[in-house]
Amino acid sequence: MKLIFISEKLGGSKAFFLGRWLRALLSLCLLGTTIPSVYFIFQELRSEPPSLSDLNSDIELQKRLLEQAEKIGFLQQKSNNEISALTARLGTLQARLSRLDSLGLRITQLANLDDGEFDFDGELPVGGPSVSVTDLSSPSLISNDYWAAEEAISDLTMHLEDRERQLLFLEEVLDRREAANNRQVFGQPLEYSWVASKFGNRPDPFTGKNSFHSGIDLTTGKAGAEIRTIASGVVTWAGPRSGYGLLVEVNHGNGFVTRYAHSEKLLVAIGDVVTKSQKIAHVGSTGRSTGPHVHFEVYKNGRIVDPATYLSNTIR
Repeated sequence: MKLIFISEKLGGSKAFFLGRWLRALLSLCLLGTTIPSVYFIFQELRSEPPSLSDLNSDIELQKRLLEQAEKIGFLQQKSNNEISALTARLGTLQARLSRLDSLGLRITQLANLDDGEFDFDGELPVGGPSVSVTDLSSPSLISNDYWAAEEAISDLTMHLEDRERQLLFLEEVLDRREAANNRQVFGQPLEYSWVASKFGNRPDPFTGKNSFHSGIDLTTGKAGAEIRTIASGVVTWAGPRSGYGLLVEVNHGNGFVTRYAHSEKLLVAIGDVVTKSQKIAHVGSTGRSTGPHVHFEVYKNGRIVDPATYLSNTIR
């Protein structure tokens, strides 16, 4: 390697030849000055303020984070509202089930049904989420409580359906019992009455001779009282009949027929369907009668029988 120096004063130049070791030493000196320069340049670049594009990127990122936070808050509030609605519905279902149980238990007791037939006094299933306000900020807890409420509502709905089935069956049982009771020939044609003349042999009220009385005479002492049928059935006669005056005859089925005679006014017609204790006429003294009363007869399989067996609450 050769170095050339030029002198302005002398107006000439001078050359120097560098050996291998001298060239190596000179290279190390130059390298020592270059590395610090690069380091200082790098530090200077780091200390420079961010560019406008960098600032815009940061602002956009912050904006997205805020939007995400708002969405999360909205979803949490929506979940809280849904859980509150489910909890309210759960309380309503529990109250409804409690009322059904009370009603069913009361009906079974009044109807004297066996305890084993219907189960209305079992333990009421209750449940639902128990969450504090602070817990509602956790998405996992919100999800768990939502499904817990749904499960509790599903269980209550199943119990409600079971109670409703029991009540429907109970209604059917009571309807059958009521129908059987209505068909049962037993009751009181005239309220607050007493027996004026019994069934069987007696002195005829017009001739004084011994005669057979085919029914029971019931009276309240005055005309106009309501006459009621003692069982459900169909009216087969409604009008005047020899010796009976104004007569109502009701066929109750199963071979039973009842008659209500000497009425002042009829309230039914032939073919009418009547129910137990329905008003069918008013007490009078029509036909072969000495005063206001109802002549009551009962026929079983075409044969006349003593009506006393089928009367209730009558002073004899």
